[in-house]
Amino acid sequence: MKDQKQERCHDESVAQESTTAGTEQEQIVNEPQNTEAGEKIDEQATESKENPEEKIAMLNDKYLRLAAEFDNYRRRTAKERLDLVLTAAEDTIKGLLPVLDDCERAIEVLKSAEGDHKAAIEGTELIYNKLYSYLESKGLKKMEVKGKELDTDFHEAVAQFPAPDKKHRNKIIDVAQHGYTLNGKVIRFAKVVVGI
Repeated sequence: MKDQKQERCHDESVAQESTTAGTEQEQIVNEPQNTEAGEKIDEQATESKENPEEKIAMLNDKYLRLAAEFDNYRRRTAKERLDLVLTAAEDTIKGLLPVLDDCERAIEVLKSAEGDHKAAIEGTELIYNKLYSYLESKGLKKMEVKGKELDTDFHEAVAQFPAPDKKHRNKIIDVAQHGYTLNGKVIRFAKVVVGI
């Protein structure tokens, strides 16, 4: 009987040890391991739990910045498109400016020539006026510079000449070549003679 009691006690102690070992293994499995991955997961979980307001504020700020950036882009492209439309024909109009100059010279020569050139003068003036009015409708404008102060934003001094009186000093007394603007932008500077 003693043997049976000893065996039972022994069996109970073995069973108790095995349940204790199983509980310890369960505890080890259930406890988070102290590895880097585990730490990162814990940090992310605590960050997302602790700062939802900050995250919302950060995303809202990103959204507002993106919206403002897109609005600036839209405005810039609209302005570039408008500038392109206004100055699209600039090269063509620049090419026609020498024709205008030739028409002006032809009219001056015909007026100063001897003989009756009334029909030639009228025909040349008609051609000049039609061409200039068409270019004017596209935004071309002739600079009126005679008698004004020299302004290097619009004028190019090609010569200096003694002024006939004091009021003409440092002013434009003659124009060698007319200057033109296209929609407010200078496409050809006026070549002028300045009084000294």
